[in-house]
Amino acid sequence: MPSSGKVRWGIIGPGGISATLLRDLGKASNFEVTAVASRDQSRARSFAGRFGIAHVHATYDDLLADPEVDAVYIGLPNSLHHPMTMKSLAAGKHVLCEKPYTRRPAEVIQAFDEAKARHLILMEAFMWRHRPQVRRFVELLPEIGELVAIRASFSFVLRNPDDVRLDPILDGGALMDVGCYSVSGARLVAGEEPLRVYGEQHLAPSGVDDSFAGLLRFPSGVVAQVSASFRTDHRGLEAIGSKATLAIGDPWQGEFGGVTLGEREVDVQDDDAYRLELENMSAAIMGRVTPLLGREDALAQARAIEALYRSAETGTVVSLEH
Repeated sequence: MPSSGKVRWGIIGPGGISATLLRDLGKASNFEVTAVASRDQSRARSFAGRFGIAHVHATYDDLLADPEVDAVYIGLPNSLHHPMTMKSLAAGKHVLCEKPYTRRPAEVIQAFDEAKARHLILMEAFMWRHRPQVRRFVELLPEIGELVAIRASFSFVLRNPDDVRLDPILDGGALMDVGCYSVSGARLVAGEEPLRVYGEQHLAPSGVDDSFAGLLRFPSGVVAQVSASFRTDHRGLEAIGSKATLAIGDPWQGEFGGVTLGEREVDVQDDDAYRLELENMSAAIMGRVTPLLGREDALAQARAIEALYRSAETGTVVSLEH
């Protein structure tokens, strides 16, 4: 750790999500960004200039060899998450990997085993879980009475047919890109992991799902409806109880809608989830806190996504192993 007492971060893949990650960088309390790497040097230099990053590396390997980097954020396409995470861990770097880590449970196990063996922190970047509005939402759950049902959705209109999110080689698809939020939200509200799932998908010309709808059945008997699409624009998370419904308009990105309990609007001062995510992981690297999200959550996510895809492909209900 440097004398400044701040965790030094390197950015692998300076795309749009990385820019969003650092939009509140000036308020960071316990971290700084010291390096960036990209296959496109002009893009990396522009990114570094925008955020005042000192070092621009020509390759990912050069960044991983940089002794001035303690931890890396991986903002690459989905199919590169696991291999780059394994390379980063092997280089002795803590890793924050953009969601979804993977749709393959075995890769989650391999990565977290490697992180544990090397005494490193690994976290899947579900930044939405760090939002104050979401924390308040969870605190209010007991007020709805018995939980009866859950609805979670995240959709937006994707107009570019060449977008990487539609590329099967890069593990694209609506469920992977935004549906993973819906699954994460349903699991958070349920407070347990699904016993079985059923999924239906609509395929884009590229062969990946551009719309996905699923049902998750939990041990308590609660059923969650989860949906994702590149063909419409809708977001939200609802916990439907015997006494009231608790809802949040856009828990994922906070762009519209706050928390409501029945007819009452709940006053919550929100904050930048991306900065809070980096601060939480930096504090964990320093040994001051436990990471908000760890192995169990990442593994449950991958198992649910894998099962939903298997259900949609086979037209059958799929049971999950725990």
